[in-house]
Amino acid sequence: MSMIRDLRAAVRPTLRRGAAPYEYDTTRDPSTSSAVVDCAVYRDGKRASDHVSPAEAMRRVRTEGGFAWIGLHEPTEREFSGIAKEFGLHPLAVEDAVHAHQRPKLERYDDTLFTVFKTIHYVEHAELTATSEVVETGEVMCFTGRDFIITVRHGGQGSLRALRHRLQDDPELLAKGPSAVLHAIADQVVDGYIAVADAVQDDIDEVEIDVFSAPSKGSSRGGDAGRIYQLKREVLEFKRAVTPLMRPMQQLSERPMRLVDPDIQKYFRDVADHLARVHEQVVSFDDLLNSILQANLAQASVAQNEDMRKITSWAAIFAVPTMIAGIYGMNFDVMPELRWKYGYPAVLAVTVTICFAIHRGFKRNGWL
Repeated sequence: MSMIRDLRAAVRPTLRRGAAPYEYDTTRDPSTSSAVVDCAVYRDGKRASDHVSPAEAMRRVRTEGGFAWIGLHEPTEREFSGIAKEFGLHPLAVEDAVHAHQRPKLERYDDTLFTVFKTIHYVEHAELTATSEVVETGEVMCFTGRDFIITVRHGGQGSLRALRHRLQDDPELLAKGPSAVLHAIADQVVDGYIAVADAVQDDIDEVEIDVFSAPSKGSSRGGDAGRIYQLKREVLEFKRAVTPLMRPMQQLSERPMRLVDPDIQKYFRDVADHLARVHEQVVSFDDLLNSILQANLAQASVAQNEDMRKITSWAAIFAVPTMIAGIYGMNFDVMPELRWKYGYPAVLAVTVTICFAIHRGFKRNGWL
């Protein structure tokens, strides 16, 4: 156990609130025409070869021992077919790795574990709007065998270059084989979830404050519904990455597997615990946004009711002079006080008095 006591420190980068814990790499190295980003053989935890082809790496592993780590970025079917044949990868897993857009999962094909992770990147924005993009997703797929691990990355984020360098600085960890690399990747992906969850929490807090704060003069409630709905859609995308990964992490942490070192398997439990915490956060985000959206719609309804009460109150007040003017506008010879000298000012006084009394009553009841 002393060999991997510092496992967490070795594979986990320092997190900054609201920032992704890995490099944001948009494309593979433009100087290379191949999808292979890096390919190396590791023996006794140390890098034993540089810039070798996958076929050469596998040949050295079979003759000299160790394991090969091959990293690819968005390979085409033609580019990946040779590697798949060399390492005996299952056609179904190869098809998933090439075409991407897969749910997080863990599958076993003969002596190979095929693992799919969805990476999440928080998209920085100055202000949350109804069209803001909050999270961006990518994929990392891992083929883990006895003496090799092949990583296939899709999307512009989730680079494993920094992770590879950190692992190379810890030979005792790399000596545990491909399962140590698989754990490091899982740990980095889940750490990314934690950072994104903290950033999304800030966005939700901002929306919540805007919804429940008193509206400024001239503004109306109900204008935040678009932002809330957009944020809810982004949280749903986040949830699709986290929830399906729960079962694979439980399998890696609880079920004995020949391809996973027993010492490394213990540390998958820590990753599963962190993932469970993120899952609880994402579920609570969804519920909280539902409540905020309902409250926002309720406030909009209340504001509309208040407007209708004001309109109704003023309509009732103006109905009094309209009625009196309509009565005295009828062409009859015999009407009360029709020939009275003070009839006109008396009618005006009565009209104003009645209107004032009605206005006061509505004001007292909170309608005006």
